[in-house]
Amino acid sequence: MKAAQVIRPKTPLEIKDLPNPLPNDKQVLVRVHSSGVCHSDIHLWEGGYEGAKGQIMSVEDRGVKFPLTMGHEIAGVIEDIGSEVTEFRKGQKVLVYPWIGDGVCPACQIGEENLCDHPKSLGVFQNGGYADKVLVPHEKYLIDIADLEFDSVCSLACSGLTAFTAIKNADTSPKQTLVITGIGGLGLMAVQIARALLNPRIIAVDIDDKRLERAKNLGADYIVNSKNGDAAKQVKDLTGGLGADAVVDFVNGPKTVAPGIDMLRKRGRLVLIGLFGGSIELNLPLVPLKAMTILGSYTGKLADLADLVALAKRGIIKPIVTRKYSLDQANEALQELKAGKIIGRAILNP
Repeated sequence: MKAAQVIRPKTPLEIKDLPNPLPNDKQVLVRVHSSGVCHSDIHLWEGGYEGAKGQIMSVEDRGVKFPLTMGHEIAGVIEDIGSEVTEFRKGQKVLVYPWIGDGVCPACQIGEENLCDHPKSLGVFQNGGYADKVLVPHEKYLIDIADLEFDSVCSLACSGLTAFTAIKNADTSPKQTLVITGIGGLGLMAVQIARALLNPRIIAVDIDDKRLERAKNLGADYIVNSKNGDAAKQVKDLTGGLGADAVVDFVNGPKTVAPGIDMLRKRGRLVLIGLFGGSIELNLPLVPLKAMTILGSYTGKLADLADLVALAKRGIIKPIVTRKYSLDQANEALQELKAGKIIGRAILNP
């Protein structure tokens, strides 16, 4: 099998010929048709995240080992199955849940493997979908996708699931105001999910007019270009001076978090998702005075991914795929994503 691997951080991915995995017991071998290219892949590729005061948080310190085949948004066809697989068959079209845990920590025990203390996620802690085949450790991590297209459904495993969880954590109602900051692939999905499930008044915030117009077309009530003045003031003007009930920040950097706090009304919720990095100075008395909640949100659980696929099957949400690359073009895909040239989602077709 072929795989595009990170051999060392900050060096180009290399195409490697690897042995074909043989599934045992409950394992399943999936031939990859589509693998999403995610912003978090850039951080893996570069070896870390920017933390406070510019310090780099190394992914190797978190347990990532190189060489690594990245890719955690995987859709394909079952090519082979282990002897104990009973729920799936060869030739079945599936989406892979990549956020695999150790199965024994407190989070895993309540079905939240995405928050495992010792994660084993595909494409992060074990080889993933930047390859023509991937070994899934158990059939329970597969979801039948029926007639959904591989290219669109693969991004539900991270982009869609992360947006779904973030919108649930925002916990808004139809009479409330939700700000979605960062209108990339996740932000565009979040607009669709928020409109379909919660139906609040949605304000989309970004620095790119094309992305904002796409958000408007998908259901945002208002759009705010934060390059054109104080974003917090613009949001307050749109809410009669009160501010937003919730802000979902898919960037999570100093230039978005600080105004995100400012644009919250009393009892507001700030949900942080992105991994842009950096730090801010927090006015501590303001937190209790406004009774605000600041919440981190990270991917989602397997049951939520099943719900998300069900929404896609009903046509309620549709991931936006704008760029497609071959496996040999994995470096180009990462570079263009990092440069901000991709609106929506990019995928590899191994």
